[in-house]
Amino acid sequence: MSVTRACSRGWLLLVAALVASTARGAERRPAPTGRLVDLGGHRLHIRCTGLGHPTVVVENGLGDFSFDWALVERRVSEFARICTYDRGGYAWSDPGPKPRTFDQLNLELHDALAKLGEKAPYVLVGHSFGGPVVRQYTLSYPGEVVGMVLVDSVHEDQRVPIAGKAVRLRDGAKGLWIPEPRETMRPEDRPQAADPPPTPRRQLADLDLLYQRLPLASQKLRLWAETLPATDDAESSQREWSTEYFAKWHESDQEGSLGSLPLLVLSREKGGYSDKLDVPAATLDAERLAGQTALARLSRHGKRRTLSSGHQMHLEVPDEVAGAIKQIVEEARHRRATRQSAS
Repeated sequence: MSVTRACSRGWLLLVAALVASTARGAERRPAPTGRLVDLGGHRLHIRCTGLGHPTVVVENGLGDFSFDWALVERRVSEFARICTYDRGGYAWSDPGPKPRTFDQLNLELHDALAKLGEKAPYVLVGHSFGGPVVRQYTLSYPGEVVGMVLVDSVHEDQRVPIAGKAVRLRDGAKGLWIPEPRETMRPEDRPQAADPPPTPRRQLADLDLLYQRLPLASQKLRLWAETLPATDDAESSQREWSTEYFAKWHESDQEGSLGSLPLLVLSREKGGYSDKLDVPAATLDAERLAGQTALARLSRHGKRRTLSSGHQMHLEVPDEVAGAIKQIVEEARHRRATRQSAS
């Protein structure tokens, strides 16, 4: 074989390898369902559908993604515009600046919505960990929020099972000063953990049964997103810094801190705690319910509703979650109409 032919064959093999690698990458990273918004060095993925003001904005729980709300999204889009998104490091969103404080998450969402041209005011929906995130958003941008739905949200005095023990959420606080949020990225903001070793290819049947209630396309996205290492890195920082907010809120009376904001707190019927923890299940459930009542008292117009559901209400009872959102949207619309008629 001549040198020329050998070189040509080598280039062909290299090109073929690059094409195959690109194809595998495309398979691993499906096309985003929404838009990627450039925040100056990192991008945030947001999907908005439907029409009608005020716009509903969903904040996910830990380990959840924008497409996990497909069942509720479809229902809400029939009466309002709804935006779901992926926090930095989740799904298509790039890792964002650290630390991942509530203020940092709020700034990124605020700026991304503005860049997309999504106009305030908003009705915020916070599930689980997303509940305290939207609480802080409302405190940071009070003029942009006209209603809130907390979907089995955590409360700062609640205890959660971790490594066989019931750990109070605020107990890990160190009294740290919470830094100002920023959009600029620094080298240390990039995830430090190496990519995990390859894992056996999972099938749709391997998904948790609750996620199998999602549309097929969302199930496939869930399989892909669960393997991304950047999510674990982001969640570690979120957990660490959330305790600082929980401790701060615990130190002062939070009743009425959201003014007269229309607020609906959705609580699961039973705690589902194990009797094998270091605190009796009955005690944990009593504390959980007390926390849910306290969440409703954040607003003078707060209400609480118990649903026959587990923690993942958006998957188990999407009709009821969408109905709760509609109630708050309609209350916000009524308030606006009343103000306009009075002026």
